[in-house]
Amino acid sequence: MTQHTPIPPDLRRWIAENLPDRATDTAEDVSWDRRDSRVWRVPTAESEAFVKLSPSPEDYEREVAGYAYAARVLAPQEAPRLLAAHPGLRAIMTSLQPGSVVRGLSLSREEELRVHERAGNLLRRWHDASAPASQRDRDSTRASMDGRASEAAACLEATAGYLDDEQRSLVECVAHGLPQLAEHLPVAYLHGDYSTRNWLWDPLLGYGVIDFEMSAHGVVIEEFVWLRGAVWAPRPDLRTAFFTGYGRTLSDTEERALCLLTARLGVSYLATGLSRRNPVLIERGHLVLDRLTRG
Repeated sequence: MTQHTPIPPDLRRWIAENLPDRATDTAEDVSWDRRDSRVWRVPTAESEAFVKLSPSPEDYEREVAGYAYAARVLAPQEAPRLLAAHPGLRAIMTSLQPGSVVRGLSLSREEELRVHERAGNLLRRWHDASAPASQRDRDSTRASMDGRASEAAACLEATAGYLDDEQRSLVECVAHGLPQLAEHLPVAYLHGDYSTRNWLWDPLLGYGVIDFEMSAHGVVIEEFVWLRGAVWAPRPDLRTAFFTGYGRTLSDTEERALCLLTARLGVSYLATGLSRRNPVLIERGHLVLDRLTRG
């Protein structure tokens, strides 16, 4: 979403040091429509660069590590490259990644299938290149699953009157069963936000991925939750194409856990929508839960 936030003076000076042919006066704010997103597209003599201010030191560290990982495991046309970084400013400068954001892009069915297959293939290579999770990574993953279960329990209290019996039972399974189930799931280094808003497609140059702010070790099926709830339910052909590219199907345990994590997402949407009186989130929450229980 285009906004009109000017580049802060200290960031402008840092850009000048790293892009002497920059044109910051004509930089465009291309931040996402959320409070903590601050991203600018900066024209250069030959191309463009993107400059981002990370919301927190943790986000900054994750994203810098994610760019280093992408440079190691992905081809140059598959992901942007880190040009410069400043930990004090929490500033990240990256190269232009060709293509258009897939979410909202008008594609033929044939192109959609090709994009999802390529997306699955890239993500499998990303996961396969992962170093084994350390004990710290596993402890963090366990804590994350415990947190999701606790969140589901809290959301169940807030939404119980808005759920049918089957939906309540499903959310109860998240609250009571997810942490134990997660102990038996594969862990790898994740992209962390593998949704279509971070996929880019160019008919000539192909598929690419952006935004490594959430990259970290975690349960592999976390990568599929948004896709399961928002894209694949009405389009099983896209799911099939994705896992054709990924090179394997999910185990029964993974399928069960993916269902529970998607239910957690749906009830979170619903609870947040009710507390904020946001009809869009309420509708989204009902849609996700309805699709899961109908399926």
